[in-house]
Amino acid sequence: MSTLTATTRSTRAELMRLRAWPAVWITLGAWLVLSLLFGYLFTYLSYTSGDPGFSDEGTTRAQQLAQMMPDAVPDVFLQGMPMFGGALMMVLGALVAGNGYGWGTWKTLFSQGVRRTPALVGSVLSLTAVVVGTLVVTFALDLGVSLLIATTESQDVVMPSAGSVAQSFGAGFLVLEMWALLGFLLGTLARGPALSVGLGLVWALVVENLLRGVGQLLGWVENLTAVLPGTSAGSLIGSIVGVGVGDGTPGVVDTVPGPRAAITVGVYVVLAVLASIALVRRRDVT
Repeated sequence: MSTLTATTRSTRAELMRLRAWPAVWITLGAWLVLSLLFGYLFTYLSYTSGDPGFSDEGTTRAQQLAQMMPDAVPDVFLQGMPMFGGALMMVLGALVAGNGYGWGTWKTLFSQGVRRTPALVGSVLSLTAVVVGTLVVTFALDLGVSLLIATTESQDVVMPSAGSVAQSFGAGFLVLEMWALLGFLLGTLARGPALSVGLGLVWALVVENLLRGVGQLLGWVENLTAVLPGTSAGSLIGSIVGVGVGDGTPGVVDTVPGPRAAITVGVYVVLAVLASIALVRRRDVT
């Protein structure tokens, strides 16, 4: 059997497993709820009540309404990805890889002579398919909500440009793919879901934020944080949507320029895949 055929079969089998796995749908549902809450619901409540909430402090009602229009969807679509979306994708990646050990899937496959690299690549490709599907569903939902608000508020409907949509999809894919694959790497390292999920969430939600705070006092820490995954993802999104007013959107920063951030995120994507393959090829899975 050729490597391509083995990889294709592995991808199909993994997609069937993920499609029937409740954790995938729960993760997707959680992200969609968060996206709607922070992207539209809180802003709409602030707009209708005339009392800016914590997410819209310092903005006028006209600015709030503009943020909910269809032409603003590419920006709203991205804002929650560096922190909330990234954390959820990291959890999913860790579960996909870690449960392969916890359930004995990898041990069963490899003991029957299935080649390790095609099997692992198939798992990575299936995880990537979930990331792409998440992006498509999120954008469609955001666009539908914005059209509903525009119609309700009797506003002219101006659709986002193809260029802005492509840019947002590219940045969103890089960010979510990076976190998903880093979670996959953690699941491979830990050989189980629990530890890898815990470590990933602590790093993404706590450690990097602490380091960015300390970096304002220590130069070498600031240089270190500039190449960390969370800072790079937040800077990439921040270069497109801006850091906002007040405290801005959680996770969205302007620490490094957008092109540099994109390259760093891309490097993490490649390194996570290569490191996962190297670990699976060289270690005993029993």
